[in-house]
Formats: sequence, C-alpha cells, structure tokens
Amino acid sequence: MSDVETGTISTKVPARLDRLPWSRWHWMIVMGLGTVWILDGLEVTIVGNLSAQLAKPGSGVDITQAQVAGLAAALYVAGACSGALFFGWLTDRFGRKKLFIITLIVYLVATLMTAFSFSAWWFFLFRFMTGFGIGGEYAAINSAIDELIPSRHRGRIDIIINGSYWLGAAGGALLTVPLLNDLPVNIGWRVAFGLGVVLGLAILLVRRHVPESPRWLFIHGRDREAEEIVDQIEREIGKDLPEPDQSMTVHQRKSIGFIRIAHTMFALYPKRTVLGFSLFIGQAFLYNAITFGYAQILSTFYKIDTNTGYYFAVIAMGNFLGPLLLGHLFDTVGRIPMISATYIGSGLLLLGTAWLFNEGALTAVTLTACWSAVLFVASAGASSAYLTVSEIFPMETRAMAIAFFFAIGTAGGGIAGPLIFASLVETGVPGDTALAFTIGALVMIAGGLVELFLGVKAERKGLEAIAAPLTTAGVTRAA
Repeated sequence: MSDVETGTISTKVPARLDRLPWSRWHWMIVMGLGTVWILDGLEVTIVGNLSAQLAKPGSGVDITQAQVAGLAAALYVAGACSGALFFGWLTDRFGRKKLFIITLIVYLVATLMTAFSFSAWWFFLFRFMTGFGIGGEYAAINSAIDELIPSRHRGRIDIIINGSYWLGAAGGALLTVPLLNDLPVNIGWRVAFGLGVVLGLAILLVRRHVPESPRWLFIHGRDREAEEIVDQIEREIGKDLPEPDQSMTVHQRKSIGFIRIAHTMFALYPKRTVLGFSLFIGQAFLYNAITFGYAQILSTFYKIDTNTGYYFAVIAMGNFLGPLLLGHLFDTVGRIPMISATYIGSGLLLLGTAWLFNEGALTAVTLTACWSAVLFVASAGASSAYLTVSEIFPMETRAMAIAFFFAIGTAGGGIAGPLIFASLVETGVPGDTALAFTIGALVMIAGGLVELFLGVKAERKGLEAIAAPLTTAGVTRAA
C-alpha cells in the first residue's frame, strides 16, 4: 500500500507519554512485553544443554550432537531472521498489538510441535518455526516498548529487558539437570520444551492488557484512539500531571511504502545503517555461537554431558547482572562511551580466555568463570544493539528497522556462528576452539570501534528528537 496522506493533525501524545512518572502501569508493560526474552533464553538454552541427550540412542530422534548445536541452531536463527522481516513489515503496517499476540501464538504452537519430534527433519522444521515466531517478537516488542516507556528511562529499561533473556537461560539450564538425570532419555527433553509452552501461555494472559502504541495510532489516522489510551494511562497513574507545552504536527497516513522505508535507512541515515549492522553482527556471532555451543565444549573437552545446566546457569546469571548493574550508565554516562566500552572490553577479555584455553590452563569451572566475566560486559553491549536500532530511525520504520538489522546482522553472525563454532569444537583440538573464541572477540571489538565513530547521542532524548517521524510537519511549543 502506498503512503497516501489522509489528514494533518497536531498532537501532544509523545510529550505526554515522555513526562509520565514510573508507575505500576509501566511494570505491566515490562511484564507483558519484556518477558519474551525470558522465553527466548529458555528456548535456546534448553536446546543447547539437551544436545548431548538428544544424540543418545533411545532419545526418539536420530540426530547427532553437532546437528543439534550446529544445523538446528542455524535453522532456529534463520527462522528468527525470516520471522523478523515478515512480522516486522506487518507490525509497521497493522500495529504493534496485533502482531505481538500473533507472534507469541506462533512460538507456542511451534515449541509444542518440537516436543513431539520423532525424526531429525521434524525437529529441524519446528526449530525453524519456533525461531520464526521469536524473530517476529523482537520487531513487535522492541518497537512497542520504546514507544511506551518515558525517554528518561528508555535506555535502562530496554537494556535490562533485553538482558532478561538470561533469566530464561539460567532457568532453562537448571531445569535440564533434573529432566536429564531423573527422567527417561526419550521423555526429559520433551518435558523441557513443554515447560516453554506453559510459560508462554502465562505471558499471553498478561499481554492481552497491553494497549496499542499511541504513537503508531496517531500517525496512522487513529488519533482519537491514541488520545483515549493516553487519557486512560494518566487516569490509572492517578497523579496531577502538568500539561506538556510541546506538540507536533504530522501528516497522517494509513501505511508507509516499503520503498520509502528503504530510502530512509540507506539514503537519509546511511551512517546509522552501518552502525546497526556492525553492532548486530558482532553480538550475534558471539552470542549464538556460545549459547548453542557451550554444552558441546563441556562434553568434548571435559566429558560433562548431563550436568551442563549448572555451568550454563552461572554464565547466564553473569549475563543478566551485566545489564542490571550497568544499564543505568547508558542513560547517564551516555550511549557512545558505554556501547563502545562494553563491545571492546568484552572482546579483549575473550581474547584472554582464548589464550588460556589454548594453553590448557582452564578447567570446566575456570572456563565458566572466564566466560561469565566476558559476558557480564558483553551482555549490556549486546542489549544496547537492540536499543540503538529501535531509537535512531523514524517511528514509521521502527519495527522494520529492528527486523532488518536483526535479520541481516543475525544472518551474518548468528547463522555462521553456530556452524563455525560447532565444526571447530567437534575436532577436539583446543587450538580450533580457541580460534572460534578469537573470531568472536574480533567481531565484537570491530563493533565497538564503529560505535566510537558513528554512535548517536540518544540518551534521555525523546524518540521524535532523535529521528523525526517521516510524516512530521514540525514541532511547536506553547508561548
């Protein structure tokens, strides 16, 4: 559909949303939308820690550990990339709420079908479909969160929410221990996938109460709905709020054409486009490789195959503590210094880990400690990649921009990462695994260097001040 103008309005909706105090309503948004990352962490970690168990005779699926950690992981990421692009386009066209309900349902059905896998091809198919739903979630959820959270809290909340992936990872890792040790080999892994469905259903119940983004509504000709939603939020918060003096005028459109979206990203904001690619490729390679492949390292080099969850849970908590403890600095110290420091710092720490591993100086415990330190720093940086691309492009292109960078960046790093990592680890030669670590470190450092030169100072700024909507006709202040 072409971007045909349907009217012109002046609105204070963005300013009203940004001046809201933090409240129970905002916590509802965090619980309803942000918990998707817990699901993703649970999903990915369960598969990684089940890889050795799925490869055992009698599991019910004729599959190797390298196929689970490599091919199945790559298909999951490929599905996420495809889902992000498909659902991202639909999210910008039909709204945030419809899509974050649909994508969660896709995830639930695909995960349930994975639990009933009876052959490798069925497992591969529904790993792809599970990723398809999760990828759509990234586009719909990140855009909705950024448009509903006040600007002074956006950096911290976005980074912590993205970091909550690791709460799911820790939970998934710990859950696999009793499931692998106390249940038959062909039952435990199926129950593990079933638990993801139960959590997803609980999230769906909360998510029903999350409203459509008022920012999306007023640009798409539904300004009365947008005003009513903000009125309702203000009543629910129940405080005496001053009337903002800033308003903006927009030319409303039912939808924005794809050609204009592409032109916006590549012609109007080329430096920001390069920045988005760099940040996503760096974190995608590192995170997808280690998330899917750490259990393979423990099994190959340390002969640990049923208790890998304990080790991964330690890594996962280090990952969550990073965004939790460092997140506020992205709003105070600033985006550019913090993003570059976390990318470059984690890369340097990983180079040190690679050297120690190659020298044979690490045990399963000390390797886990090293990775916890690396990912404590890297996790805040990786979360900031999603924050960056969701706030530096105009509102009309937000979901598609998130989807585009997630898909292309993750395809470059997230598909290649698990395949390269699994093949290098499978050789059983420490130098090959150290090489995999080194590649991950270098791409993270490269992302940090790009941030130093092309980063955007977006801290504590309204979304419309960082990138004016394509439909804007100006911003005015009351005299």
